[in-house]
Amino acid sequence: MTTATDALFWTIAIMLVGYFCLVVWIGKKGSHFSRTMAGFATARGKVSPVIVGASFAASYASANLFIGVPGLAYQYGTSVLWYTLGCFGVSWLGLLLFAKTFWRYSKKFGGVSTLPEWLGRRYNSKTLQVLVAILILFNVYYIVGQNVGLATIFESILNIPYFWGVIIGVLITVLYIGLGGAFAQLITDGVQGILMALISIFIFISLFWTIGGGLNVFGELSYKLEAIDPNLTGFLSVGGPYDSPMAIMAVQFLLFSFVLMPHLLNKVLSLETEEQLAPFTLSAGLILFLISTLMVLGGLAARVVAPSLSSADAAIPVYVLESFPTIIAALIVVGLISAILSSTDSLYLGLTTSIGNDFYKVLAPVISKKPIALSVLDRNAVNISKVSLILAGLITLYLSLERPESLSILIQFSFSAIICGIIAPVTLGYFWEKSNAPGAIASLIAGTVLYVFFTNLNIIENIYIAMFFASVLAFIVMVGTCLATQSVASEHKQESLAISENSNY
Repeated sequence: MTTATDALFWTIAIMLVGYFCLVVWIGKKGSHFSRTMAGFATARGKVSPVIVGASFAASYASANLFIGVPGLAYQYGTSVLWYTLGCFGVSWLGLLLFAKTFWRYSKKFGGVSTLPEWLGRRYNSKTLQVLVAILILFNVYYIVGQNVGLATIFESILNIPYFWGVIIGVLITVLYIGLGGAFAQLITDGVQGILMALISIFIFISLFWTIGGGLNVFGELSYKLEAIDPNLTGFLSVGGPYDSPMAIMAVQFLLFSFVLMPHLLNKVLSLETEEQLAPFTLSAGLILFLISTLMVLGGLAARVVAPSLSSADAAIPVYVLESFPTIIAALIVVGLISAILSSTDSLYLGLTTSIGNDFYKVLAPVISKKPIALSVLDRNAVNISKVSLILAGLITLYLSLERPESLSILIQFSFSAIICGIIAPVTLGYFWEKSNAPGAIASLIAGTVLYVFFTNLNIIENIYIAMFFASVLAFIVMVGTCLATQSVASEHKQESLAISENSNY
């Protein structure tokens, strides 16, 4: 496998040191806004909506779109375009559909800091809030996927052992998120999102000299892929996750639902006014388009340039080393690393703020024998979040030491389990007046349990189809439970009116 020359190694090392110093400085600057739970979790109104939109796109992309999906393209060919094209088109439509209503509800509830709190307010159920926070713990596996992607880059390009690559990524991310909370996460991810878009453009332009063919570059790429293996240019993958029309439909459903992931939807809570929604969604859509539609081309081109890699996830790192001069390759490698950190920090922040905001703040007043002042409760919640950040870092570090078979499949398993649990409560909470807490709780449990059941027992081997059927059954469970518990719904409606008038939930 190709690794960096000495010149490239030291160029990347200098850039990384500068980059890490920058993000830690931003983290320290954000400490001023992170003294309250709302500030630590959302930094509401402190960051430009354009930067928040870029942060959304960067967090969405992560190691999955920069390493995992191009790796699948290297392995299975053009059928992976069904996934990458849906990332922009279908997911952006989902964002346009959900963002405004989600933001308006958060204002109606007096301002919320997390998705579990949003659902708890919507259904007037602290039980639901705590259960969603528990569900978010599945993001531990998502973080593991990011750590693996980062260590893969360090190993395949810089020849740094996998073990040390994992440690470096975890330490840096935990440090600046612990210092600056959401402010640090939004600013660093916004800058990373812009850098990722530029790198995607570089990858696309490189096809003109690595593949050739001039304006017929795509035809030339298709011809060379077919020469390696005719299956690489098919509409469906052979033996892969995109092997049937049903699988492709399930993928589009997943991508539409993906914007409901807590670490993404929480970005909407960072906006202060409704007018900021337009620049936020435009920024997110443009950068997501560039990242999702161009990086996969690098995975396809890598199959032509280096057709015999032992690990498909190394496709983009190896392609970069083979295709670019030293300074550009160094910039792209730093961009790849920042792409992974941009999602990892969002996941850490979402996980730990849920522990502080949705576990501690909900359960502490119930468990405590003495009343807890709201200011003390909030301050303790921030401290709990920061301590849990360290613990989460250690746990994910341990789980990352054993490399998974497929980075992309691991990541998609983790977020699919969360989506199956929350999609019905969030969606029906928008559009159906009869939705209630018992139905939301039943749906949450049924959707997640069914997904894990389908996948772990190989009842439905394709993870996308398993998610689709688990989500459909979750909707059915919620509708049935809500209709069977309308007396509860009536009581809930009266209490919800009271909640909307009282922001001190």
